[in-house]
Amino acid sequence: MSINKEEEYEKELLKRCRKNEFNTSSGIPIKRVYRPEDLKEHSYEKDLNEPGHYPFTRGLYSNMYRELLLHRRLGMGYGLPEQANTRFKYLYEQGGQAGYSGAATTTLYDGPTNFGLDSDDPLADGEIGKMGVAIDTIDDMEVLMDGFPLDKTFNNMVLYDSGVAAVLLAMYIALAENQNTPINDLTGSCLNEPFQTFVCQKCSIFPLMPSLRLCLDIAEFTIKNVPKWNPISVYGNAIRESGGNAVQEISFALAHAMAYTEMALARGLDIEEFLPRLTFYHNVNNELFEEVAKYRAYRRMYARIMKEKYNAQKRQSQMLRVFAKTSGVALTAQQPYNNIIRSTIHALAALLGGCQGVFVASFDEALSIPTDMAATIAARTSQILIDESGVADTVDPLAGSYYVESLTDEIERRAWDYLNKVEKMGETMKFGSKMLTGVIAGIESGFFENEIALTNYRKWKDIESGKRAIVGVNKYQVEEQIPIQLMKVDMEVQRIKIERLKNFKQSRNQSNLEEVLKEVERMAASDENIMPTLMEAVKAKATLGEIINVMKKVFGEYKGTGWG
Repeated sequence: MSINKEEEYEKELLKRCRKNEFNTSSGIPIKRVYRPEDLKEHSYEKDLNEPGHYPFTRGLYSNMYRELLLHRRLGMGYGLPEQANTRFKYLYEQGGQAGYSGAATTTLYDGPTNFGLDSDDPLADGEIGKMGVAIDTIDDMEVLMDGFPLDKTFNNMVLYDSGVAAVLLAMYIALAENQNTPINDLTGSCLNEPFQTFVCQKCSIFPLMPSLRLCLDIAEFTIKNVPKWNPISVYGNAIRESGGNAVQEISFALAHAMAYTEMALARGLDIEEFLPRLTFYHNVNNELFEEVAKYRAYRRMYARIMKEKYNAQKRQSQMLRVFAKTSGVALTAQQPYNNIIRSTIHALAALLGGCQGVFVASFDEALSIPTDMAATIAARTSQILIDESGVADTVDPLAGSYYVESLTDEIERRAWDYLNKVEKMGETMKFGSKMLTGVIAGIESGFFENEIALTNYRKWKDIESGKRAIVGVNKYQVEEQIPIQLMKVDMEVQRIKIERLKNFKQSRNQSNLEEVLKEVERMAASDENIMPTLMEAVKAKATLGEIINVMKKVFGEYKGTGWG
């Protein structure tokens, strides 16, 4: 068939379709059918290769889920530390919290904790324990982790601000020392990702430069003293949940990862020690094939960047380790049981895309903290996929699909366009490496935020017009009462927490406390690594809020404009 006749044929077929155009959520046009010629420039060895081999498009490991089952976590935290601990144990018994070699916990902290506020701070009133667990002291950390041997538990600490991450990680490590657990046996991760807090979540306590210093203090200290810990988890999930599309999610996250790498090199860290401890926390959304292609393109780009741009030679330094969270924003308050199906599609995409772990959102996430029933169904979702569906029995089962391979290539091409644009912005600044300065320029100019906001605006215009269907929201609506039981945190939690904190403070050696807080202030003003001093401070019973307030004297506070 000639090119002109083929175009006429496609136009005629399109007239009979249910939509007049088909695009992915990233705006990539979807052809009616894909053929071998769509992959005419494709090289198996160069672009795919075998699983476990550079550039890791087909997966990081030769056996993938045949050997290493998907690392399963359910984010949990609410109320008092003992309440969160009880839920941890319940989820572990249900098989929803499992690492490769033992228990795994993913701790969500409440709003006051994430903003460095103690529970007795007036600004914390009414928010204690509502959206996560409230942690003020090392005693709280001990209660939270009761029954979980610290040397056999992978602890994923979902903390956004680097200052708070530094203090709570200091509590965790100090607790291990108090329990005579060798800290070089500790495994886990903390987000500690300041760039995304300035772009997406807007929960930064300090200006950007002090935040980056604290971020690198954590990385340097853990690499040297807690070598199994992942000190930075690049948080692409926030980019997607803020309204970005799949291409923006991996493009901006890669820019952040490159900037952290350049910071680590400037700090004098060995790239072959830093990169194997860098992890990624991402999103899985509704469009199955785009999500699979996204992760395949992501691994390939990362491997090439780290090998060719930063000269990382070790295999582990070229491997993009991704933990995926099924989308919470994609879940609806309307007809909430539909969310079980959505989360199943998301988890399936994470498996087909070759992620190392998955956090399946509970179907009631749009309405409340998960109930036991909702959390159990979330745990069963990944278990059924792994044990019953057969998708984990072969590695990269969609490889060779004309559509998936073409989509992988197109996502990569568009992501490179974004990276080149960010790097070019770095040329206008007079210090540092190009990607680091480009990311800073992108934050300063509002580039990242504007790109995400524009994508989100277009998405919601499509939903409002009906161009994009959301079942139960703009299509197949029904009149309904909320048919499920909701989880609510009793305000008694606030009274108990404040009373405990009062007793904790009364039990301290005040002169010793004042000395250690002075040392925190001195170290914050120096160029030395602050982590050892933070560990001494929490051992002396300094609270999270007290330590953060001392650091504010030195670093100042982020006011929502500029980058400090």
